[in-house]
Amino acid sequence: MISWKKEMDLNKSQRNNRKLDGPINILGIETSCDETSVAVVQDGERILSNVISSQIDIHKRFGGVVPEVASRKHVEGINFILQEALEKADLKLDDIHAIAVTYGPGLIGALLVGIAAAKAIAFAKRIPLIGVHHIAGHIYANHLVKPLQYPLIALVVSGGHTELVYMEDHLQFEVLGQTRDDAAGEAYDKVARAIQLPYPGGPHIDRLAQKGIPSIPLPRALMDDSFDFSFSGLKSAVVNKLHNAEQKGETLNKEDVAASFQESVVDVLVTKTIRAVDEKRVKHVILAGGVAANQGLRSRLKEKSVELGFDLTIPPLALCTDNAAMIASVGYFSYLKGDWSDLDLNGIAGLPLPKDK
Repeated sequence: MISWKKEMDLNKSQRNNRKLDGPINILGIETSCDETSVAVVQDGERILSNVISSQIDIHKRFGGVVPEVASRKHVEGINFILQEALEKADLKLDDIHAIAVTYGPGLIGALLVGIAAAKAIAFAKRIPLIGVHHIAGHIYANHLVKPLQYPLIALVVSGGHTELVYMEDHLQFEVLGQTRDDAAGEAYDKVARAIQLPYPGGPHIDRLAQKGIPSIPLPRALMDDSFDFSFSGLKSAVVNKLHNAEQKGETLNKEDVAASFQESVVDVLVTKTIRAVDEKRVKHVILAGGVAANQGLRSRLKEKSVELGFDLTIPPLALCTDNAAMIASVGYFSYLKGDWSDLDLNGIAGLPLPKDK
């Protein structure tokens, strides 16, 4: 029997020299943080299954994700989630053309669980292994809603990432700006903790913000012409406002604190996104990442899309958080391009988004 690598090289050569017959089924695996997810996606856009097992209730008691606990829960659940995803798709592993798996960025122990599972399947079934960047996955969650229209600007906002990305074609990423310190989602969690809201803080602040008035003056870190983001100063400003009020024997209204904080975050995110749209002359904007579920941000971008006349795509709530369908969607285009991984694929906690992958 020839080696797996030689067989994949032959597979790739044969695929490049013939037209693909029938639909392509990609199995995606996502274990970068505290969701264990396996999905099957057909031709990069049709979700046959997308099973997600969240660990939020487990980590809530700690006020944040505990990496070792997350890794152990991935190990316990990955085989069951895999089986459920195949059953819901009404397929067997023999029907899968390639395995796509998140290999970074993320918690290294968590990443390695998904990578180990993906390698085992790829080797046993003699099918390609495809390493996928987690942020690319969030971007392609929008492709599962409707085809991406190039060129485009992607605003990626999550617990660990805040980035503006320009794309001229599939798998071509140019990072225009990124967070210099706290990501937007991280700032949400820290502010939520300061006003005694449970983890994860984002949804709770968003809910309270709808009831409050943005009456508390807070800074906007626009940093001149840069597309980079910074939210640590805003977080500190909120904490200082709370401490100053406490020292005076006053109590700030939680709803107003939430509304004021969210107004500042949304102002910065939307202002920089619109400036990127103007500079790059694009007509399509997509929102991605866990904070894409934020109603304040969604509403403001929708208003701007109508006002300025650009097309806006926002994934449904189920595709905003970490899921394997978005990883499988990227995997499909990598499969077509022949951008496959070897069995020495490793997890990379701080993996940068490739410019052209």
